[in-house]
Amino acid sequence: MATYKEIQDYIKQKHGYSVKTCWIAHMKEVFGLKPKISPNRHSTDSRVHPCPLGKQDDLRQAFQHFEMR
Repeated sequence: MATYKEIQDYIKQKHGYSVKTCWIAHMKEVFGLKPKISPNRHSTDSRVHPCPLGKQDDLRQAFQHFEMR
């Protein structure tokens, strides 16, 4: 499984913007993967910064590139 840094670097190189780690964790949950739980996360049931709809396809492509789904 690719690291968060590898996914961030891939998105930056391919699409030209930086992704937040919380977006990656959100998309991992969407695809049924087990994201790491941040020690400073307030609630395990809600997200303060979910992945925006316009960025989800790019993360989906990155997951496919790294064969994560």
